[in-house]
Amino acid sequence: MSNPLFHALKGNQPNMMEDFQKFMDQMRGVNPQQEINRMLQSGQITQAQLNQAQQMAQQMQGMFGMLKR
Repeated sequence: MSNPLFHALKGNQPNMMEDFQKFMDQMRGVNPQQEINRMLQSGQITQAQLNQAQQMAQQMQGMFGMLKR
């Protein structure tokens, strides 16, 4: 059985990697927790959006943990 995540990302992989590299460059030297707090305080993101992103990150962490086995 093929991996659906692989197929979803397959067509956009080069752009995704470029975008991730840009993100990493922008975040170099930045404290992630301070950045999140700044975004919350400025209204750039809501607490609900942060909660949803954290939930998604936990789910992905579980998926990647299963792949390591």
